Amino acid sequence: MVTQETQSQTTTGLRFASALSRNTDTEAAVRDLADGVRTQIGESAVHLAFLFFSPHHAQKADLIAQMIHEELSVEVCLGCSGEGVIADAEELETAPALTLWVGCLPGVRLTPLRLAFSQIHDQIQMAGWPEPSAEPSTFILLADPFTTPVHDVLSVMAERYPNGQAVGGLAGGGRGPGDNRLLKNGDVFEGGIVGVQLSGPIAIRTVISQGCCPIGERYVVTRAEQNMVFELGGRPAITRLQEVFESLEGHRRRDAHRALHIGIAIDEHSSRFERGDFLVRNLVGADQEAGAIAIGDLVQEGQTVQFQLRDAKSASDDLHVLLAADRAKHRNPPLGALLFSCCGRGEGLFGHTHHDSNVVQERVGPIPVAGFFAQGEIGPVGGKNFLHGYTASVALFSRPDEN
Repeated sequence: MVTQETQSQTTTGLRFASALSRNTDTEAAVRDLADGVRTQIGESAVHLAFLFFSPHHAQKADLIAQMIHEELSVEVCLGCSGEGVIADAEELETAPALTLWVGCLPGVRLTPLRLAFSQIHDQIQMAGWPEPSAEPSTFILLADPFTTPVHDVLSVMAERYPNGQAVGGLAGGGRGPGDNRLLKNGDVFEGGIVGVQLSGPIAIRTVISQGCCPIGERYVVTRAEQNMVFELGGRPAITRLQEVFESLEGHRRRDAHRALHIGIAIDEHSSRFERGDFLVRNLVGADQEAGAIAIGDLVQEGQTVQFQLRDAKSASDDLHVLLAADRAKHRNPPLGALLFSCCGRGEGLFGHTHHDSNVVQERVGPIPVAGFFAQGEIGPVGGKNFLHGYTASVALFSRPDEN
């Protein structure tokens, strides 16, 4: 069974299409997908394609890659396995499924990417990547979480491409190294990263919804070492944490016991902090004797932080507000989108299926959307690229806004 959803087209030639198949026979499913998008775009040249598939199809990833590359003659074709599949307004978290998303992008420069990490030599191998450049561009990355130091890769990219934004997700469905699959132009890999760099006459806007709401006061870190915070605003960090707990009531206090995080301000010199100004990180422990808390990232003295609460309402509100703000800010509407949603979201967080996909459709319109439930999400916050958790990372494709 294949469902063909929406297509979009503009006078500039940018065009997108998507299709979903629930067929458990991999070969038949891929053929359905190719037929589905061809019905929508005709004989238009396909410059970029993304394929996402559930673990049920992972063992036939070679067949998937070869068939799509041949059926559509794609310039750059990428894909991976995921915990679940996202297609237009649907989220299939456990059922067999494949989704195909294609873009006709005349004039856009596409550079396919492959990265491997050498455990023996502790080196990131970026052979074939573009030369370092300050040119604005977008990197869409799919990575294997078991074999790739994504934080280190993003640090290297920040040095090589200071104006390059990165968005994407970590493949899923596997339980250890070698279980996940990554696709690039007919080839299949069990580790590393595949991706594409895009530049030229296209706008790719990112919406990174970390799904939290701030609680309590903001504090300046007055004593810290590595990921240990000893003092906030001149008082023991654990005391500040207890004050936040005591300020909460009812279900919010119960939620805080299992879903309390901390936000690190990207620009501590800002006089005003809004959504998207904090990088949300986990609280990973506490030292009662030292009065310290441990967080899932490095922190420096002088930075501004605020505790954050993640729950279904906060996550839903955050995605709605950020997408609405993007739509209000830009004249040209999105024509297609990729959605990388954490496997910790979905029905387990919201209590019902199709939440993130429905919000995207509601806020930006019935455009072609594809993605997957990831083991980690990549996206920029405050102009810097990070690896996130419990996040919905959205790439919105449109014509560039006129100057």
